[in-house]
Amino acid sequence: DRWGREINDSGKPYRQGMVFRCNEDLSDMEVLGHNFRNNYEVSIDSFGTLWQSDNDDDGNRATRINFVMEFGNYGYTDEANGAGWQVERTNWEPEIPRRHWHLNDPGVVPNVLLTGAGSPTGITVYEGNLLPEKFRNQVIHCDAGPNVVRSYITKPDGAGYSATIEDIAVGEYDKWFRPADVCVAPDGSLFVSDWYDPGVGGHNMVDMERGRLFRIAPPGTKYTVPKFDVTTAAGAVEALRNPCNSVRYMAYQALVKMKGNAVSELNKLAADSNPRMRARSLWLLSKVGDVKQVVQQALKDVDSNVRITGIRIARQAKFATKDYFPSLLGDSSIAVLRELAVALREDKSNEMPEYWTKLAMKYDGTDRWYLEALGIAAMDRWDDCLSAWKKASTGNLDTKADQQIVWRARGAAAAQMQADMLKSPKLNASDIPAMFRALDLQDADARQKALRTLLDLASVNDQARRDSIVVEALMRLDNIDIQADPKLMQSVQRHIGTLKNDPALLKIIQKLKVTGMADRLVD
Repeated sequence: DRWGREINDSGKPYRQGMVFRCNEDLSDMEVLGHNFRNNYEVSIDSFGTLWQSDNDDDGNRATRINFVMEFGNYGYTDEANGAGWQVERTNWEPEIPRRHWHLNDPGVVPNVLLTGAGSPTGITVYEGNLLPEKFRNQVIHCDAGPNVVRSYITKPDGAGYSATIEDIAVGEYDKWFRPADVCVAPDGSLFVSDWYDPGVGGHNMVDMERGRLFRIAPPGTKYTVPKFDVTTAAGAVEALRNPCNSVRYMAYQALVKMKGNAVSELNKLAADSNPRMRARSLWLLSKVGDVKQVVQQALKDVDSNVRITGIRIARQAKFATKDYFPSLLGDSSIAVLRELAVALREDKSNEMPEYWTKLAMKYDGTDRWYLEALGIAAMDRWDDCLSAWKKASTGNLDTKADQQIVWRARGAAAAQMQADMLKSPKLNASDIPAMFRALDLQDADARQKALRTLLDLASVNDQARRDSIVVEALMRLDNIDIQADPKLMQSVQRHIGTLKNDPALLKIIQKLKVTGMADRLVD
């Protein structure tokens, strides 16, 4: 890849299902997100934001909707070793739908919505005006399992999104309704394809003869296809306004071929009151006009999503980060700052750690979306970023935000910082399992070195806390003989004494070869 490292689908760094992007000639193939279980289709809105569904292991009520934050890990299998979600791990989630996606692990991007049991299929973004207002500019999705076409009404959630469900078409009486895909027609209505079968999944189809197509629109609206003239710039720009992807693509092809002759009409659209129209125009203007001017215009837009579009255009045009980063650092939108962080992922410049530090200083300690964006930004330069961040920090790295950044970090420096956090009384006892889980995801050598520093905790006054940390460290260390160290043996035995009849004590006794426990085991 661009960093000169080996890449594969076995953890370097990718695993499982992926989202790809490439040019029309299949060049410049890149992975945009990975570690999905069974993602069906990805849909893109006018700003360049990606949406998709993902199916769970059947029976676990963990079907989900994702905003695909570029380069993110979406948590189907264990980042460290590819293990399935059922394999026990420290700090795992009490609820199986969340456990299914490793949502307590640092390095996993959150979900927009868990939708329970289902068989998710086609997806689109509705940017038309024919349907009622609540469905406009929202994700529309088919789920064949519960026989439904539904909309996800999204709203900002920190640097990401949350959503609620609004049904559009439900097979309440006809359980053979199996919507497979949904698209926006040129008149703004919806077309839904229905594979029509008593079962889902395609492995045991019963009805091999019939399928159905549905049109969904307000009552009394007759289907008519608008006429488009893409031989002129004005006609092509008018077609670019259409909510149908096929119509817009036809307009896009025509306008790109017109080159400079399309600029005047596109500039008119760039002044439209609808930010999605402005974004469509700016994408085209970046192909046929002055891309530097286009980026400047986008970054000054009043709408945060258009500013995000400007960042994406700048990245596509291979602008240096320093050409746009400083002007946006004070942006009022945390989503814009998120997108700046994602852009830093590709930045190999000397300025990058300083930029990352400035973004990290804006983290509030609670916004998981933003924290994961910081992690994506630093994924190839953690040591550089942490070094710059520590120099800029005025405190002792003991605020909640500091602790969360350390928890998310990777690399040798991060592993030792995580061990140091475990020694600190400022770390809440309830956060200890999470910090150990973060250590589990570090490189083996860095992890082993950091864990050894936890065997001597003279600075920790709470004996029970000290013993529990020592035992957790011992359970992760290789080649440790506690028989040779009476202090360690006493620590382990004291900790076992607090566990009562917790099955965890059996694992400790077996792993550490604790002696003198025969009576306890018999009891």
